[in-house]
Amino acid sequence: MQLKDKNIILGVTGGIAAYKTAILTRLLIKEGANVRVIMTPMAQEFITPLTLATLSKNPVITEFYNKKNGKWNSHVDLGLWADALIIAPATANSIAKMANAIADNILTTTYLSSKCPVFIAPAMDLDMYKHHAVQDNINKLIKSGNFIIESESGELASGLNGKGRMVEPDDIVLHIINILSKKNDFLKKKILITAGPTYEKIDPVRFIGNFSSGKMGFAIAEEFATRGADVTLITGPVNIKTSLKNIKQVNVVSAKDMYEQCFNYFEEQDFIIMSAAVSDYTPSSLFENKIKKKTDVLNIELQPTTDILAKLGERKTKNQILVGFALETNNEIINAKTKLINKNLDYIILNSLNDDGAGFQHDTNKITIITRKGDEIPFELDTKKNIAKNITDFLKQNLI
Repeated sequence: MQLKDKNIILGVTGGIAAYKTAILTRLLIKEGANVRVIMTPMAQEFITPLTLATLSKNPVITEFYNKKNGKWNSHVDLGLWADALIIAPATANSIAKMANAIADNILTTTYLSSKCPVFIAPAMDLDMYKHHAVQDNINKLIKSGNFIIESESGELASGLNGKGRMVEPDDIVLHIINILSKKNDFLKKKILITAGPTYEKIDPVRFIGNFSSGKMGFAIAEEFATRGADVTLITGPVNIKTSLKNIKQVNVVSAKDMYEQCFNYFEEQDFIIMSAAVSDYTPSSLFENKIKKKTDVLNIELQPTTDILAKLGERKTKNQILVGFALETNNEIINAKTKLINKNLDYIILNSLNDDGAGFQHDTNKITIITRKGDEIPFELDTKKNIAKNITDFLKQNLI
C-alpha cells in the first residue's frame, strides 16, 4: 500500500471520462488512501454519486450545503485535510475556472483553498485540447505549481482520433505515488541545471543550432525538484515545460545568454549539472537583413563561443560539485576523461551517438558516469526519466 493513510480528494468534472473515476477510486483505496470525492453538477450526469460513495466508503460532496444533515461542506477544511487533490477528468470548463480563480462550485473553491499537491488530468475532444485558450489555461496551472497529467492520444468519444483522452486510472495512481513517495534527500540544496540547445543567429531568420530537445536536462531538474531541491533550470529554446513550483526556469537563446545566466546564479549553487548542448561556434558578425539565395558559395566566418563549462571549472569552490555531459561519436571514454580533467569537473556523464536510442530527441538514453579517479559506472538504456533518477541517486550516495 503505497498511499497508506494519505488523505486524497478526487474531484470529478463533467466529461465522458468520468466513468473511469470508479476504477480510479477503487485503485486509490487499494493503495491505502482515504478518499473523499467531490463532484461538479455536470459530473453527476455521467456517473452517480452513489457509485463513488460506495467505492470510496465516504459520502460524496456535490454542493456547499448538505440538505440532508443541514451542515455546510467547508472547502477550507477540505483543503487543509487533503494530502493530494486529483481532478480527473478535468474538462476545459473546469480548467478555465481553476486557472482564472472562478469559485462557483464546491470543487473549484476547494482547489483554491488547497495547500497540497494538485494533480490535473485533462480530458476533452481533440480540437478543444489544442485550442490556444485551453493551452494558455493549462500553462497558467503549470506555472502555479500544479501537476498536469498530460492527456493521451487515441480514439475519442467524438469518433475522432487524437490527443485529449484522459490517461488510464492506473497511470494516474502511479504518477501520484511517484510524486508523493519522493524523499526530501536534497532538501535545501541548490541545484543549477542547463538544458536544451543554443541558437546562434546568422541573420534575422536563420541560426546555427543542434538537435537537442532538452528532455534529459528537464528530467534531471524534475527529479531533483521532487526530492526537495531548489532548482534553477537554464534552458535554450525547447518545446517542453515543467510543472514543478520549486524549479525556476530561465529561458535563453544563445551561448552568450547561457554564459551570462550561469554566472548570474553560479555562486549560490551546491550542484551544477551542465547537460545543455551549447554551440561551440557563433558567427563573427550578424547579417542585418535576410541573406538572399544566390548561385555563389556563401562563406560565413565563425568564432568560438566562450567555454561555459571550463569557466565554471575555474571558478567552482571546494563546496560545489560540477558535473558535465559529453556527447561523443568516437573515442568516447578517452574524450570524456580528457574533458573531465581539462575543465576541472567532479564527474562527467558520457553518452554516445553510436548507441541506439541514446542522444538527441529520444525519450531514452544510455550513459556512463565517470569520476575524477577514472572509475566508469555504466547504466543500461532506459527512459530519460529513469536515467535522471540514476544520476540523482548516484550523487546522493556519493556526496550527501
